[in-house]
Amino acid sequence: MTKVIDKEKTLQFIKYCIVGVLNTLITLGVIYLCKSLLGINDYVSNALGYICGVVNSFLCNKQWVFQSKGEYRREALRFIVGFLLCYGLQFWVVWMLNSSQLGDLIFNFYGLILSGYGIATLLGNVVYTLANFVYNRVVTFRQPA
Repeated sequence: MTKVIDKEKTLQFIKYCIVGVLNTLITLGVIYLCKSLLGINDYVSNALGYICGVVNSFLCNKQWVFQSKGEYRREALRFIVGFLLCYGLQFWVVWMLNSSQLGDLIFNFYGLILSGYGIATLLGNVVYTLANFVYNRVVTFRQPA
C-alpha cells in the first residue's frame, strides 16, 4: 500500500509542477498583454499578471491536482495564507544566501552566466515549490480521514 501512496503523491507533485508552469505562462502573458499591447502601467500590469496566476493556481490545484470538494472560500483563504507564508520563506532563503559569500560569486556554466543572486533565487524557488506543495496538500486541500 505504501507504493500506491507514493505513486499518488508523485503524480500529484507532477501535476502541481505542470500547474506551476501554466501559472508562469499566464502571469507573463497577462503582464505582456497589459503592458505591451494595452499600454497599462508596468506595476499595474505586474499586479494583474500575478493575480491571474494565483487565481489560476488556486482553481487548477483545487480541481485537478488535489481534487478537493471543500468550500471555496475557506480553501481560498488558506491558499492565500500558504502563498504568503511560502513566499516569505522563499524570500528569506534568497536573502540569507545572497547575504552570504554566495551573493558575490559569478558562475559560468558552459556560457550560461549566473550570479550568486541567480543561484540563490533558483534555490529559493525550489524551497517555495516544495513548501507550497506540502502546505497545500496538508492544510489547504487536506482530505478528511
